[in-house]
Amino acid sequence: MRTAEIERSTNETSIFVKWNLDGTGNGDIETGIPFMDHMLTLFARHGGFDLTVRASGDLDVDCHHTMEDLGLTMGHALTQALGAKEGIRRYGSFLLPMDESLALVSLDLSGRPYLVYDVQPPATHIKDLDTALFKEFFQAFSVKGGITLHIRMLSSGEVHHVFEAIFKGLSRALAEAVSVDPRVEGVPSTKGVL
Repeated sequence: MRTAEIERSTNETSIFVKWNLDGTGNGDIETGIPFMDHMLTLFARHGGFDLTVRASGDLDVDCHHTMEDLGLTMGHALTQALGAKEGIRRYGSFLLPMDESLALVSLDLSGRPYLVYDVQPPATHIKDLDTALFKEFFQAFSVKGGITLHIRMLSSGEVHHVFEAIFKGLSRALAEAVSVDPRVEGVPSTKGVL
């Protein structure tokens, strides 16, 4: 099974991630940020991942450190669970509608981290969560996960729908990219390594 358990502890946060890429969609998420709990729960469900996340951070300061360290720890777990990346499809894309909002997520598990984030949130906050921090999460996830990641909002409306479309789109694109293609022998690259 392609699984990983990663713990990351700093003076600002303590994060634990357990990730089974070949799961059944079970999310057991406690980040201290209710909206992020919701996003990661639906990420697990729609990607078919079994994902456990425990996070505590200096939320009395703000959510920045927790959001960034969640991205770093999840990216690290993804890299570990994929191992040498033999037999995977490598690429994934998904166009996801959420009522009036439409997100395009496209990614390459290339080992070359790069984020293109074309999202203009229609609100600055979801409750106490600064919506600018989602870019920090995705940047950290792409860096530690070695992912070329493009996220574009093609249409938007209600801010909850915007980020729900993005997280569901990411989970579907990632599920495609990590899936095993029986036609692929070794690593899906002419370089022979990802």
